[in-house]
This record gives sequence, structure tokens and C-alpha cells, in this order.
Amino acid sequence: MKKLSIRIIISGMLITLLGSPSLSAKTQRALSKNDSLITVYDRLLRKGVLDVWYPRMIDSVDGGYFSNATFDWKIPEHQPKMVVTQSRLIWTSSQAALFYNDSTYTKYARHGFKFLTRHMWDNNYGGFFNIRSKDGNYTDEMYGNTKTAYGNAFAIYGLTSYYKLTNDTVALNFAKKTFFWLDKHSHDNTYGGYVDEMAENGIWLSKIKTDSKEPGASNESLKDFNSTIHLMEAFTELYKVWPDPLVKTRLQEMLTIIRDTFVNKKGYLNLYFTDDWKLVSNSDSSQEVIRSRSLINHVSFGHDVETAYLLLEASYALDFKNDTTTLKIAKKLVDHALANGFDQVSGGFYDEGYYLPGSNGITISSKNAQWWVQAEGLNALLLMSKIFPKEKRYYQSYLKIWSYIDNYLIDKKHGDWYINGLNYNPAVINAPKASVWKCNYHNGRALMNCIRMLKNENEVVKRFSKIKL
Repeated sequence: MKKLSIRIIISGMLITLLGSPSLSAKTQRALSKNDSLITVYDRLLRKGVLDVWYPRMIDSVDGGYFSNATFDWKIPEHQPKMVVTQSRLIWTSSQAALFYNDSTYTKYARHGFKFLTRHMWDNNYGGFFNIRSKDGNYTDEMYGNTKTAYGNAFAIYGLTSYYKLTNDTVALNFAKKTFFWLDKHSHDNTYGGYVDEMAENGIWLSKIKTDSKEPGASNESLKDFNSTIHLMEAFTELYKVWPDPLVKTRLQEMLTIIRDTFVNKKGYLNLYFTDDWKLVSNSDSSQEVIRSRSLINHVSFGHDVETAYLLLEASYALDFKNDTTTLKIAKKLVDHALANGFDQVSGGFYDEGYYLPGSNGITISSKNAQWWVQAEGLNALLLMSKIFPKEKRYYQSYLKIWSYIDNYLIDKKHGDWYINGLNYNPAVINAPKASVWKCNYHNGRALMNCIRMLKNENEVVKRFSKIKL
């Protein structure tokens, strides 16, 4: 493929994008009229994301939000409601209301808040169920009445955002109850950290005998990267509105565990540990076994760049002064992802890589450029370019990934983003736009964050850009 060279002037900076596809004609017209990327992102956020989701995904019959939608936004009959999706949509609509000072989004956030607290909270044992039916009752999908630290973390995240918007103490009290429920049932008081999967009564599934009828019962009490980073994310936001000493302690614990244990010397996240912090790995297995069990310890470039951002947010919330340790690790995560998982030609981050024994360097095991990975990459690369303005590669890579999003992810006909980049998987043009695992949280947050950073309104940037490494 012939490399392209594009020269763009943005905010007085001359940038050359080598090996990147051209920006869309719409974006080029905007830039040629001296519109900034702030204007482009604002239009995309409002018209291409928020207005596509709301009010279309509001379930006016049973409450909450629809989970599933086709590529052209038809709403199918099957609509299970997962705590993660419902909470993320509460978070996004609450943040949109704050961002635009628009009470319309407040109405949408309140709608989701009512369903979450009325139908997904367990009035018998406490905690939020992982999944409910469309009308808020039991369903045997996704292990029925089981609960996860991951899902309850997102409940805290959404509830806290709604409380920031409305000052509704009911929302804050639910966030507090969820935090204490997690601390009682999910937190490991012996080794630290949290175990993700629990039964209805909060018992770790690993402690339930394998002949139990409890769905999902297993023999492992694993500490996983995904629930851990999102617990840190949730506790960061909760601590900002409720500076309780125990929340502070757990937030510090999460930051330290992620920074000093989950991130390895090469600069990417280890994914799973036993309850006593032994790394779960396939590295001494054959390549055939490794490939079949790559989920255990692959390199997830999207989680790495997202974690870089979340670490800095947590450090800022804790008011750590001159936190060079956290900044170095955050930078290392982004640098590793850029060096090993960034497509320098198309401009997107790959999905997964693997350090196979006997191989020189990393092997890319999945080129699917997932929408959320590119959204988190956009946010993280602009963040690093603001903190380290002398390292031009961050800003150049940020423009490349925006070019990738603009060309291969944004559905300019039906709205929102494709689940994967069209250049690697053109069939996703007909893939669902929404599911229990796909909503507007990642791209909505990234666009809001980027607008704030481009306006120089990000306090995390201001704090860390003063630190000398």
C-alpha cells in the first residue's frame, strides 16, 4: 500500500501524517474553514452519538434502556438488561446533561436511574444483579442471579454521575450501599484486591462446590484486570463526591495494585492472578495451547491505554503531589501500545497481541480494531500529547487515530460507530449498533474528554504536565 502524506494546520501546529488515510471530506472542509477539531468533535458527539442513542434507546414501556439495536437502529424484541449497560447509559446521559447544561439528558438519566434502583438492586441480599429481563425480572441468561464486582463498579460509576448532576441523595446512598456491599463480599481481606464473580448471596463462586446447581460455579478465585481497573474508575468518581476514609483506602489500594502488580516490566497489563497474587500464565505451554487459551494472558492494547488514563485520574483524585511513579507507568503503558499494537499505516490500535515463546517481539493475534479501543486510544494519545508536548509522536499518532475513526468507524449514514473498523472487517457494516456490551460510554467519554483537553480545561493535564520525568 502506498503511504500517504497529509499536512494539516491545527491550532498553529503543522502536522504531517505519514502512512495515514486521508481525513474525510467533511472533516477536511471543516478544517479548511478554520473550524477546529473542537467543532468537529462537538458536532460528532451531539449529532453522531448522543442524538442517535437518545431517545431511541429509551424503553418507555418497561423502563431503563434498550440493550439491542440492529445496524440501522431497529429495536428487536429480545432486550435483556445488564447492569453494566444500564449504568453506562446513565453515566453518559448524566455527563451529557452536565456537558451541555441540557435538561433533556437529565430526563434520560433519571429514566435509567429509576429502572436500575427499582429492578436491578437485590432487596434480599444487597448488591446489583448482573442481568434482568426486559421488564426487570429474573432471566436465566448470563448466569441469572449472579453478581460481579465489575457490574457493581459500573453501578457506582453511573449512580455517582447521576448524583453529580441532580444532587439526589438517593443516588448517592445507593452508591454508598454498593460500595459497602462490595467491600463486605468481594474484597479479599487476606491478600487484597477484589474477586469478580459472586453468587446471589455474595459468596465467591469459587467457594461453591462444583456439583452445585449455581450457574457459573468454578474452582478459581481470580483477580482480573478488567474488574480491577473499573473498580478504580468507580472509586475515583465516588471519592470526589464522598471523601470517606475507607473509599480513599480502597482507591489507593486499587491504584497501587494496578500500577505495581498488574502492569509488568514490559509495560502492559498482566490479566489474571490467583487470589494470592500468583500470575496465571500459559508461557510454559506449547504454542497450540497458548493460542487456544490466549484469553488468559494476551496483550490488550485497548485496556492498556485506558488504564493509563484511569491511573492518572485516580492519582489526581487522591491529590498525590508530584506523582512521578504513576505518570511513568501510565506513559509506559501508552508507549508499549504505540510501539507494538498501533497500525502505522491505517492509524488504529489492534485488538490483541501475544508474546509467544521463541518469537522475537510481539505477535498480533487479532487485528479487529474495536470501536472502544480506538475511542480510548484517541483520549489517551491526546492526553499524552498535552502532558508531553515535546514528544511529537503522541500528537501525530492522535491525529492518525482520529483519521482512522473518521474513515473506518463512524457510520455516516445511520449514526454512531461500527463495532470494528471496516478496513479489517467490512462485514461489520451490518453488525448490531447496540448490545449489552456496546453502548455510547467509550466514544461519548472520549469525545467529551478531547473537547475539554483541546479547550485546555482538563485539570489532570494541568497537574501532570508540570511534572519532570
